[in-house]
Amino acid sequence: MRVALHSVLKEGQESGYEREHATVPADLLESLGRAGITNWRIWRSGRHLFHLVDCEDFAATMAALDEDPVNHRWQEFIGAYVDHFETTAGSPVEGSAQMALGEVWELRAQAAQAGGDAG
Repeated sequence: MRVALHSVLKEGQESGYEREHATVPADLLESLGRAGITNWRIWRSGRHLFHLVDCEDFAATMAALDEDPVNHRWQEFIGAYVDHFETTAGSPVEGSAQMALGEVWELRAQAAQAGGDAG
C-alpha cells in the first residue's frame, strides 16, 4: 500500500531538515525496513512536507515504529525541525495511522475503470 502524509516544519528549519535528510543514519534505514517500509519519499514546499510511504500495512508499520528505540531516538532528534504532522479529523483509523491523507483521485485507477491505459 502507498500512504501519503503531511507534516509542517518549524519556522526557519527548512535547510536544517534537508541537511539531516541528505543521509539518514543506517540504523534508521534498518529500523524502517524491519517495520515493513519499502520506500519513503519526501517533497517540500516552503515549510510543508509531503511524504509518500510504501508498506504492506500502515497501521502495523506505525505500531512497530512506536516500539522501536531507534525510531524514538530519530523522532526526538528530528523533532527539533518538525513542528507537527497533520492528522485526518474523523478518520476511522485510530492512532498514528490517522496521519494518512485520504486519496482523492488516481489517473491509473480511473483509466482502468474506463478500460483505458494510463501508463
